[in-house]
Amino acid sequence: MTSDSSRLSTRPEADGSGAVQSPESRRSVRRKFALVLLAGVLALTGAVAGIYYYTMRPVMLQVAVGPANSDDAKVVQGLAQAFARSHQQIRLHPLLTDGVAASASALSNGEADLAIVRGDLDVPKNAQAVATLRKSVAVLWVPPKPKGKNAKAATIKTIAQLAGRRVGVVGQTDANVNLLKVILQQYNIDPAKMDIVRFATTEVAQAIRAQKADAFLAAGPVNSKITADAIAASARDGGAPTFLAIDSADAIAQNHPVYEAAEIPPGAFGGSPARPDEEVKTISFSHHIVARKSLSDTTVAAFTRQLFAIRQQVISDFPLAAKIETPDTDKDAVIPVHPGAAAYVDGEEKTFLDRYSDYIWWALMAMSATGSVGAWFASHLKKEERVGNVTQRDRLLDMIALARRSDSADDLDQMQAEADAILRDTLNRFESGAIEEGSLTSFNIALEQFHNAVADRKWLLMSTPPRPQTASVQLRTTTGS
Repeated sequence: MTSDSSRLSTRPEADGSGAVQSPESRRSVRRKFALVLLAGVLALTGAVAGIYYYTMRPVMLQVAVGPANSDDAKVVQGLAQAFARSHQQIRLHPLLTDGVAASASALSNGEADLAIVRGDLDVPKNAQAVATLRKSVAVLWVPPKPKGKNAKAATIKTIAQLAGRRVGVVGQTDANVNLLKVILQQYNIDPAKMDIVRFATTEVAQAIRAQKADAFLAAGPVNSKITADAIAASARDGGAPTFLAIDSADAIAQNHPVYEAAEIPPGAFGGSPARPDEEVKTISFSHHIVARKSLSDTTVAAFTRQLFAIRQQVISDFPLAAKIETPDTDKDAVIPVHPGAAAYVDGEEKTFLDRYSDYIWWALMAMSATGSVGAWFASHLKKEERVGNVTQRDRLLDMIALARRSDSADDLDQMQAEADAILRDTLNRFESGAIEEGSLTSFNIALEQFHNAVADRKWLLMSTPPRPQTASVQLRTTTGS
């Protein structure tokens, strides 16, 4: 007879084929999955936060401008301070140079992101226009004739009469000398046959008083203080300087697209009588804010937007800021416009969602996929637990039959211990949501029947007298002698 105890078995373990896992194993799997899921969510959240920080962090741009005390440098420094005070996304760091030529070189060499360049000079090939900082005009004038002397300069009334004369150029830059040569060549005057002398801005007044030149040329904004002071120094003994009109301004602009025909309005340089006393025709050129071609469209668009939004705030301190204009967006512009600046001017600037919608969409898809995988895995774990619960309930039902046939109290105690373990595991499953209340009710019925069967069997074993042991008789065969 096979003992009932041999039919008792330990609780099934997880083997990957639908068998029940132990509570510790299931908790370990759930714990590992929760950690993996949490790590995935944190990684995605960190990626989104990183993208947002990267796109919204302040961007510092190096701006090449010079010379140090020029109006252009003062305007750029004013803009840099205004950007910093208002905590703008784009910040400026002025990189002071010796002049516009050095600024252009800094941009060309990659030392600067932005630069203030002069339109009538060679513009770097990697430069694209962002804004027009200001326009400058060429001013040619002849100081009045000194009293009591027959100076040749007094006879100059037109540009054609400059041939063979000495012309002083205000400023040490080669750009103004080149400007004078362009004007002279339009009037068929050979610059090589003239005496062209450059004077620093601090030397002009002394040069005029010492009559070191027959005529002078200055280039700058119409309201330039340097030009106005130089012209004021030319007026002596009540005499007024003579302004030379560039009547061929339209032809120069036609031959040299970097220049435009312009007029100097009466009284532009102050004085009494007004200087000049009537409108004077001349040519003008622009100073541009240019950016490296490789600079991000988003960055340039943000800078352009900030520039025109904050311009009004710096006008009181830097009146020249009022002259800042949008760039020429035509395809045949002298300096091609940067796509970022063109997007702002044309109202096609991309918003944050426009620029990063694809990244956001993929991030959401990744989060959705992670959530779906997590939900599937959780459902899979619960399904295994539900299957395990059914298996344990069936095991409990089997133990009811075993208990009713058991002849050993030890076997009953062993089955009771297994039932307690099944009960503990079932309650854990219920708390984790793996089984529903209805399943718990059916399990409770089976458990109650098992306890009743064990109690009845123990009472029966205790009330039944032990069976008498059957004596074994050993027959001996006696052999006769």
